[in-house]
Amino acid sequence: MVSKPTKKDTQGERALVERLKNGDAEAYRTLVETYQARVFNIAYGITLDREASLELAQDVFLTVFRKIDGFRSESSLATWLHRITVNLSLNRLRRWKRRLRRWHQPYETDDGHTVEWQQDSETPETRLRKKEFERHFQTQLERLPEKARAILVLKEAEGLSYDEIAHLLKLKKGTVSSRLFYARRKLKAAMEQFMEEE
Repeated sequence: MVSKPTKKDTQGERALVERLKNGDAEAYRTLVETYQARVFNIAYGITLDREASLELAQDVFLTVFRKIDGFRSESSLATWLHRITVNLSLNRLRRWKRRLRRWHQPYETDDGHTVEWQQDSETPETRLRKKEFERHFQTQLERLPEKARAILVLKEAEGLSYDEIAHLLKLKKGTVSSRLFYARRKLKAAMEQFMEEE
């Protein structure tokens, strides 16, 4: 869960933003080190493409570098980064929609967990079933509408609140709630059907 910044955090963030605006290379390194995993995870959760997500992460930090002078601290730096990441990811997805590759890898959450079978015994059969499960999960995730997938990623992987997601995506809170409900229900039904067919 994303916690509200403390006064100390806010002061540290303000100082970092000022250093970034002054062209401090060390501040830029600090920004990248602090947020690169989070930015990558959001991009990957939306695009489902590792290579594209690595490129998007670079694009996000280049965008910050170019636009930091326009940052007015009306939201937190993290919220601004989230918004840039979501927007760039959705734009990339729209451009590449027909060419989007399917990478048959487990979906990774922010804390490194993956959606996978329990590993009681790693026989060739269980490994095959696990890969099939992961492939099916990825396929079902990709079939979700872009905004619904973005909301799912921001809620489940990033732990953002409904209010934070609504602010980021410029949606009403009720819209966020209904799209998240839709995304969870679709994924659950698809995975339950897959399990029944096994």
